Amino acid sequence: MATVRLTMSQALTRWMAAQSIEQLDGSAAPAFAGVWAIFGHGNVAGLGEALHGIRDELPTFRGHNEQGMAHIAIAYAKQMQRRRMMAVTTSIGPGATNLATAAALAHVNRLPVLLLPGDVFATRAPDPVLQQVESFADGLVSANDCLRPVSRYFDRITRPEQLLQAFPKAMSVLTDPADCGPVTLGLCQDVQAEAWDYPESFFEPRIWSVRRIRPDEGELSRAIAALKAAKRPLIIAGGGVRYSGASQALAEFAGKAGIPVASTQAGKSSLVEADGMYVGSLGVTGATAANALAEKADVVLSVGSRLQDFTTGSNGLIRGQVIALNVQAHDLVKHGAMPLMADARTGIAALAAGLGTYRTDDAYRAEISAAWDGWMTEVAAVCDAPADSNRLPSDSEVIGAVNRACPPEAIAVGAAGSMPGELHKLWQVGQVDGYHMEYGFSCMGYEVAAGIGVDMAAPDRPNVVFAGDGSYLMLNAELATAVMMGRSMTLIITDNRGFGCINRLQAATGGAAFNNLLADSTHEVLPDIDFVAHAASMGARAQKAGSITELEALTAEAVVRKGVDVIVIDTDPGPSTAAGGTWWEVGVPEVSERPEVTFAYEGWRENKKRQLR
Repeated sequence: MATVRLTMSQALTRWMAAQSIEQLDGSAAPAFAGVWAIFGHGNVAGLGEALHGIRDELPTFRGHNEQGMAHIAIAYAKQMQRRRMMAVTTSIGPGATNLATAAALAHVNRLPVLLLPGDVFATRAPDPVLQQVESFADGLVSANDCLRPVSRYFDRITRPEQLLQAFPKAMSVLTDPADCGPVTLGLCQDVQAEAWDYPESFFEPRIWSVRRIRPDEGELSRAIAALKAAKRPLIIAGGGVRYSGASQALAEFAGKAGIPVASTQAGKSSLVEADGMYVGSLGVTGATAANALAEKADVVLSVGSRLQDFTTGSNGLIRGQVIALNVQAHDLVKHGAMPLMADARTGIAALAAGLGTYRTDDAYRAEISAAWDGWMTEVAAVCDAPADSNRLPSDSEVIGAVNRACPPEAIAVGAAGSMPGELHKLWQVGQVDGYHMEYGFSCMGYEVAAGIGVDMAAPDRPNVVFAGDGSYLMLNAELATAVMMGRSMTLIITDNRGFGCINRLQAATGGAAFNNLLADSTHEVLPDIDFVAHAASMGARAQKAGSITELEALTAEAVVRKGVDVIVIDTDPGPSTAAGGTWWEVGVPEVSERPEVTFAYEGWRENKKRQLR
C-alpha cells in the first residue's frame, strides 16, 4: 500500500480539500469553501503551517472573534442550502469556549460547520499548559468538552492515525439530512505536528451526496387518504423545503391542489409573496391570514419543520390533524402527528402523484384569496409612514422603507430582538431564498457576521442586514472583517436605545420597566452612542437617516453598490405590529404585589386552556 508521510494537520487539510458535495443541480462543488482561523499557541504551529501549505486549494480567512467567525461559516452553509460549508479553528482556551454559542446556534438550526479547536497535549508531558482547563476530578476533561452537548458529533484526536476513522464519520454527519449539525474535532496540539504514514488512497477525491429519503408506502397511503378527505387543508413550509430544493415542487403541488402555504422563519422565501397560494408567516410572528386558516384547518401538512413553539403558538394554534413530512424521526412524533418520513422534494412529489385530481373547493380558495388581500391591507397600514411625521418611526415603518428600496433579488438577513418578528410578518420576498433569519436560537450578534456569510454564498444578490443597537453592540467586530475582505452588505441599525423587544415582553407580562431600555437601567450615565462614527471607524460607509423618507433613499443607493454600508436610524422602542400573531407561552409569576402581573397571570391561565396536552 502506497503511503505518504504527513503531519496530522497536513493530512487533515489535504483530506478536506479532496471532499466534494453533490449540489442541487447535480454538479459537484468542494465541500469546504475555506477555513476561518484565529491562531493561538494551540493551533498556529501545527494547523497554521498546514493551512499555509494548502492555501491555494483551501483558503484561510481571518476574523476578529471566534464566535463571529463561526457565525459567518454557519450563515454561509445556511444560504448554500447545507450543500457547502466552512471550518473554524481556534486555540485551546477562550478561543475554543467562544465557539460554544455558535455551536449551539448551528445545533438548534441543524446547520453544518466543522469546528477545529486546539486541545491539550495528548502526552500530558507539559501539563498544565497555558489556557488549560484543569478538572480536579477528571483528567480527560478540556475546555472543548463544553462543546459536547452542542455538537452532533464530537471527537478528540489524540493520535494522528485516528483521522482515518474520525473524518469519514464527521462528513457523514455534516452531509446527513436528518442529523446535520456542528461537528467538533478537538486537535491535541502536539498531535497536530506529529507525522504518520497515511495511505495515499485516503486522499483520493470523494463526492458526498445528500441522500433523499423516499416515503414508506404505508405512511404515504395514510397521508394521502387524510389529505383527500380534507376540506380545509394547510401546508406549513419549514426549513427542510429550502434545504431539499423543494420550492418549485411545493409551489406546483400547492397550486394544483389549491392548498394554502404558510411559512416558518426557516421556511420563509420557499415561496414568494406573489405566489397565489402563499398566505404568509405562521404562528406567534405570523400573518392574520395564515393564522386564521391554520386555526380552522382540518389537516395540516408540515413539511420540513420542527414545529417549534413560535410556529405552533406554544401548541395552542393548530387544531387539525398534523401530517409531519420530515427526514428526522424526532420531528415525526411532535404535535400528535401522522408521520411521513421522507425528503421534502421526494415526499411532495409522492403526495402529488397520490392525490391525483384532488383540489379544494371554490369557496375555500376564495376564502384564501380574501384572507391574503386583507393581510396585505394590514401590512400596508403599518409599513407606510406619514411623510410629514415628526415622531420616531416604528420597526414596521423601517421595514417598509427598506423593502421598497430593495430590488426583488435582495436577501433580508437578521436574527434576534424586534426585527425577526416584524420581518417574518412584513417582509415581502421577491425571489426564492431571499430571506435569511436565524430564529431557532435567536442569537444576538449573529447579524453582522451573517451578512458576510450570505454575501460569500450569494455574491450576485444584494443583502440587507437588520440589527438593533443591542445586537450590534453585542458583536460587531466582523464589520471590520467585511471591510477587510471586500465583502458587500447594507447594515440597517435601528437604535431604540436598549433591548426594545424584551422591554415590550416585560410590559406584556405585567413587569415594571426595568433593566432593558438604557433609561430604565441603574447605570449612572446614560450613554449616547454614535453608531455612525463607530461603524466608520471600522472602514464602513456610515450615514444617519433622519426620517423614513431619507432611510428609503439611502438604502436604495447603498443596496446596489459594492462594499459595506451602514445606515443608522433612531426608532421608537414601544410599538410593534398588532395585526397577526397568536399566543406565546411565557411563565408569568403566580404571586406578585403588582396588579399588572396578576392581570397578566389570569390571561396566561385563560390561554393555557387552548394548549394541546
